[in-house]
Amino acid sequence: MVYWGNAMSTLGLAGFDHTVQLTHRWLKELMLELGWKRRNHAMLALRATLHALRDRLPLPEIAQLGAQLPLLLRGAYYEGWRPGKRPLKDRYGRGFIEAIEKSMGRRPGQPPVNAKRIAGAVFAVLDRRVSRGEICQVRNCLPAAIRSLWPEER
Repeated sequence: MVYWGNAMSTLGLAGFDHTVQLTHRWLKELMLELGWKRRNHAMLALRATLHALRDRLPLPEIAQLGAQLPLLLRGAYYEGWRPGKRPLKDRYGRGFIEAIEKSMGRRPGQPPVNAKRIAGAVFAVLDRRVSRGEICQVRNCLPAAIRSLWPEER
């Protein structure tokens, strides 16, 4: 049997443990917001909303928001992203909601998809976990219809 002891820190793997812990905290907060019990559903909701948000932000904001996410969530956030693509114009927020619904799909045992509620819950978690300045910048990039899903300014 191999004992790693403090070798985890020496190899830099402690950072992975830390990001897993942070990701679990984010997911637990989201589960509480939504009243859900299944972490995998919360991860799907978080990922779907982050992708819908990312696709509507200008390039500098995508990077600045991504920099404040835990490493594991940052990977999910950037998954499938094409940097050369222009931000989606979504004046009325319909495309944003539809993107979340499509990403969430409908799976057996999964709660019904209420994309507005999901987006509001994810925004509430972001509001608590991301710096105030970054949240203001992100909100200012969004049309009023999507901004209205965000919790009241803190």
